[in-house]
Amino acid sequence: MPFETPNTAPLVEAASPTPSGFAPLRIRLFRDRWIASTVSSVGTWMQDTAGTWLMTSLTASPLLIALMQTAASLPVLLLGLVAGATADIFDRRKLLIFWQAWMLGSVAILSVLTLLGHVSPWALLAFTFLLNIGSAMNNPAWQAIVPELVPREFIPDTVALNAASNNLARAVGPALGGLMVAGFASVFMGAGSVFVLNALSFAGVIWVLYRWKRTPLFKSALPSERIAGSIMTGLRYVRYAPDLKASLARTFTFAFFVSAIWALLAVVAKQDLNEGAIGYGILNGSLGLGAVGAATQLPKLRRRFSADQIIAASTFYDVITLLVLAFVHKPWIIIPVLLVSGFAWTSTMSMFNTSVQLSVPAWVQARALGTYLMTFQGGMAFGSLTWGFVAEHTSTPVALAASACGLAITYPMIRRFHVMRGPLPDHTPHRSSRPAPQPAPFPPVSEQEADDPIHAGPVRISIDYRVPAENYAEFTHAIHQLRGVRLRDGAIRWGIYRDAIDPERLNETFLMESWLDYLRSRERITAADEAIRARVRALHKGDAPPVVSYQIYAREITPHDPQSNL
Repeated sequence: MPFETPNTAPLVEAASPTPSGFAPLRIRLFRDRWIASTVSSVGTWMQDTAGTWLMTSLTASPLLIALMQTAASLPVLLLGLVAGATADIFDRRKLLIFWQAWMLGSVAILSVLTLLGHVSPWALLAFTFLLNIGSAMNNPAWQAIVPELVPREFIPDTVALNAASNNLARAVGPALGGLMVAGFASVFMGAGSVFVLNALSFAGVIWVLYRWKRTPLFKSALPSERIAGSIMTGLRYVRYAPDLKASLARTFTFAFFVSAIWALLAVVAKQDLNEGAIGYGILNGSLGLGAVGAATQLPKLRRRFSADQIIAASTFYDVITLLVLAFVHKPWIIIPVLLVSGFAWTSTMSMFNTSVQLSVPAWVQARALGTYLMTFQGGMAFGSLTWGFVAEHTSTPVALAASACGLAITYPMIRRFHVMRGPLPDHTPHRSSRPAPQPAPFPPVSEQEADDPIHAGPVRISIDYRVPAENYAEFTHAIHQLRGVRLRDGAIRWGIYRDAIDPERLNETFLMESWLDYLRSRERITAADEAIRARVRALHKGDAPPVVSYQIYAREITPHDPQSNL
């Protein structure tokens, strides 16, 4: 049976006057993806537990055991930008199938080696690293396809459901993995069986992706960017996108301090509560269950409170959670506190993820999400390292209290970076009715330009405006808003200049690396960008439209010497 397309999805919203957090699951394509993703995430957490337990059986080296976590997290830090760039360049459906197959192959080989008893500590680390290379390369594209599956108004609920899926898997996956390993007489048979199940879970995701008839939201008619250029374009966009930078700053700060909960929870369970693996699993599961509950309540909270208010409440609750973990050593108090903390964690991270997805247009979405995942993973990694170091050289309560104080002290400073404040920009692609300018043929150019004129450059675009004195203040305000649009869409330099002799004449100049980059910038214009351009043009009061000129850098050509042929 064919999947519904996003074009039919708004009918679901119309049928539900009070949308719930589960409304996206009524869309079959998203529902199939969510179920497959949940099963795969459970398999991943089962593998994480089984792999770590297998490593403890293979070696007594604390370093090799600790390197299992490094092998899991390092690929995200190394490949986040590359993953985002490839997801924006290549067909996301084919890319996802490739990386899911990569993960399936890695786990399948590891399962065979384990079942045969031929796995070594370094082989386990190597295949864990390969598995997580696939995960790191898969994740930005996996998140970037969300707007292709559901209508825009469902994205916050969709992000919450995805977070609930991951946390549900986090709550049950480790327990299932541990039980399965313990159910076999040999750790090799138990761990190998878990690896086989994880490989099968990737096969389910591949099947859902294979049946998906994708319709991209943005498709360029121009040649694809190269990966290096795509990464630089993505970084340039982040640099000149205030809303996106605000979300990234808030994400890193929150993850850095709250990572102490995840990093030191096992130490609290063992040293402060005198609990074993089951006790730790209950504490960890409490966070996961609270996170799952957030998926059902977030839609109601979003209708009553702003994103900044929800993040503020979650921040101060996590300050309390960290202090409780530091000084209260009673499980009957800690467990309900962790349940609410899991709710706060998912509520906050869902807000950050949603803000990233809604603040960028389709052409750069995967790169923005790759940057977000790197920022989040960086905050978690550096935070865990910091609070683990403090705990080792002082005590666990001191580390937890320090992270609580840091979270409380930095909040007044970081709160000025607002998240999803005010109306969201309209990132619908703007289709200009004006044809793209064509460079005139000019024989005496360099051989490179003659052979490949579309890559000629740099290119300077110059626009002359006539602005009366009474419009000057409004014009300069609007044109400096346009500056961000030009730079986000590909300009490497921008300026606005007033004629010293004729003050009503203003000249806007921006530089592109090539003619192809200029053509790409035309494709990237959104409805919100066009509204800014229209406001600028409306303040031009000349008898004719603003005069635009396109200038290509004139490279030196050595004059031909007739005597050289003699």
